[in-house]
Amino acid sequence: MPEEMNIEAAYALSEHGAQPSGKQRKRRELGEIAEVVILAIVAVATAWSGYQAARWDGRQAFLYHEATRMRVEAGLAATLGGQQRLLDVTTFNTWIEARFEGRTELMALYERRFSPEYKVAFDAWLATDPFTNPEAPPGPGFMPEYVNPQLVRGAELNEISTRRFEEGTIARSRADDYIRTTVMFATVLFLIALSQRFRVRRVRYGDLGVAGALMLFGLVTILTFPRF
Repeated sequence: MPEEMNIEAAYALSEHGAQPSGKQRKRRELGEIAEVVILAIVAVATAWSGYQAARWDGRQAFLYHEATRMRVEAGLAATLGGQQRLLDVTTFNTWIEARFEGRTELMALYERRFSPEYKVAFDAWLATDPFTNPEAPPGPGFMPEYVNPQLVRGAELNEISTRRFEEGTIARSRADDYIRTTVMFATVLFLIALSQRFRVRRVRYGDLGVAGALMLFGLVTILTFPRF
């Protein structure tokens, strides 16, 4: 019986000795609070970063779609403009033939078939006295007054399409930036989970310090990114 009492007393003493001191308990509590704070901040930052990455991805897809649509419209406008110009030039050539043949009625018919823009250039070309003036332009299509609206529209749409594509590429780059930051926050979460497995206080606090530094770096980084 006394031997059993000695064993119980020794166990009680060892158990009492294993209890952490007040300072150690306070440090452990502060470490746990720091872990919880970091986890909460990283969780919110990860959600925000993922949301921004998704929004920029959507923006990139929209801009690429707009660039493709405008490129198609530009091609269609350029084709229509080229066809109209070819028709005007062909009509002008037949007008020249009718003039040399002295067929005034046929000349008037061909003039009526000119597009409005070509007719303006045609009148300006006639004003240069082209049949006697050697310095006159070779035809209405070479006059500064001639403007083919379809060709102009095609060039404008091509320019806009190029800008939209460049904006889409920038949006893609910004989405990648947010994704990289999300990966960094995931690393912080991993380090926090890893620190809870360590029993050596210095190792645990060192792991926690690295996680906190990565968290601050990630927060500063996303604050510098453009927001959608």
